[in-house]
Amino acid sequence: MAGTASDALVIIATFAPDGPEECSGLPVQRHDAASLAAALGSAFTLLGDWREEHLTPWGAAQKFSWCAFRREA
Repeated sequence: MAGTASDALVIIATFAPDGPEECSGLPVQRHDAASLAAALGSAFTLLGDWREEHLTPWGAAQKFSWCAFRREA
């Protein structure tokens, strides 16, 4: 939190809960808006969230969660 000023906007993209369990052979963390909000704590307010399905060059679908937060004073 020290890297964000009061009233700052933070946009985070992460693998969605139903996204891949690994990427490039490494385990990943998967989140939705609620789990990201819990991880950030009460210093951030969720402004909105959306999902995206990304197609990799080899044709696999990877589901992402995007969230926008505002840092509280």
